[in-house]
Amino acid sequence: MNRRILIAPDKFKGSLTAPQAAEAIARGIALLDPSAECDLCPIADGGEGFMEALAEALNGRWMTCPAVDALGREIQGRYVLAETADGPTAILEMAETAGLWRLKEQERNPLVATTRGVGMQMIHAVREHSVVRMILGLGGSATNDGGCGMASALGMSFLDDEGREVDPIPINLKKVCRIDSRELIRLPDIMAACDVDNPLLGVAGATSVFSAQKGASREAKSALEEALARLVQLSGAKQTAGIPGAGAAGGLGFGLLHFAQAQLVSGFDLLAGLLDLESRVRASDHVVTGEGSIDRQSLSGKGPVGLAKLARTHGIPVTGFCGMADREARESGLFDGLHALADGGMPIEALMENAASLLTQAVVESQFLKP
Repeated sequence: MNRRILIAPDKFKGSLTAPQAAEAIARGIALLDPSAECDLCPIADGGEGFMEALAEALNGRWMTCPAVDALGREIQGRYVLAETADGPTAILEMAETAGLWRLKEQERNPLVATTRGVGMQMIHAVREHSVVRMILGLGGSATNDGGCGMASALGMSFLDDEGREVDPIPINLKKVCRIDSRELIRLPDIMAACDVDNPLLGVAGATSVFSAQKGASREAKSALEEALARLVQLSGAKQTAGIPGAGAAGGLGFGLLHFAQAQLVSGFDLLAGLLDLESRVRASDHVVTGEGSIDRQSLSGKGPVGLAKLARTHGIPVTGFCGMADREARESGLFDGLHALADGGMPIEALMENAASLLTQAVVESQFLKP
């Protein structure tokens, strides 16, 4: 009887999309066992690739709309529109407009970055397609504005002491004295897919944990934290700021909770339900997953770890492939085998440039399907 292999990797950031990674793994499996039946199921946990993963699963169509990037420059954004039993549903990911990937390294500056493009996409989905639900992936952000930019695009006004409107980027929030919600558009149900449990403020918050990778200096971190604290004060939403996930995507989690009455859900759990992952795991003889890095941070709920735990629940062996792995991941006991491309000693630039062929080669060399 032919072995059935579920291939469900996340992206290898900067090298391979999740579908490309799945195809590279499948090529390796075909060389190991030509008779194996492969079920390709790319996954995402809310960051880049979230829309692609759901577009196929929900038979969605790609829509384009005017938007801006994190620095306010005009771009064409896109999202997925799917017809569901409840009605038209929009699937978005904040990284599409406000993502770090859109900026050059020297352009990164969360003090002036905005999530306004996210709100522009949301408005387009409501006004042009009358969506009854939005599913929004959080992750990969270049921003730290607490969702103010998104809220302003949706009709929220941030006013100074003379009633003049202020562009609510973090560096300007100290000028804001009042927030006016009278022009806020009516929004459908919103589910925000989130893979972190950080609150908005404090040592585990958005600024402390994530802003450095977005270009924040030590001085900028202090200003960003003060800006978010000011936002909480103006909003009267101290309790909301402490909700796990409020700090996701530079505080966009908070903005969605407070300004859009969104529900924060596990990105992996949401995707698992929509992709029917549990049934696909049960139907397989072996599960293969992976992403660019499987490490201590992954253990808090990233997609491949969630999948490994699901496979373990059903007694299905699971093998992971990644660019890099740390000791915590290797010793977690979640994987029957965890194979990192970096273990070969190749320079990181060469690894990223040749990721697809190296991943196929790693699958073959792992011999994970041998008795």
